[in-house]
Amino acid sequence: RDVVIGSRYVPGGAVRNWGILRQFISRGGSLYARLILWFALKDWTGGFNLWSRKALEGLGLDSVRSEGYSFQIELKYRALKRGFSHSEVPILFEDRRVGQSKMSSRIFLEALLRVWQIRFRS
Repeated sequence: RDVVIGSRYVPGGAVRNWGILRQFISRGGSLYARLILWFALKDWTGGFNLWSRKALEGLGLDSVRSEGYSFQIELKYRALKRGFSHSEVPILFEDRRVGQSKMSSRIFLEALLRVWQIRFRS
């Protein structure tokens, strides 16, 4: 496989120690991306992924404009659109024990808008 996606949302995957709001935002974000981008990935926003060198070199990383969670979405979309082989494997994602989330309203709004840009400009 060119891309292996560690997924919280396939059978066997899970999150631990997340509040209801965080679960809603995360699952909702992946559903939102899936509906707009027309690819059946279950976990668009997760960052636990393995990439082959061939895939990374073929994604045009210099032209990626997304930040935050939409960065994960854009990379995955580019890989799928270019036909790289992929699979989702279950992971157990446990909330951090130290530090705080980087999620902000700016990152959230960027992700909402950027998904449409990714769909129609890629």
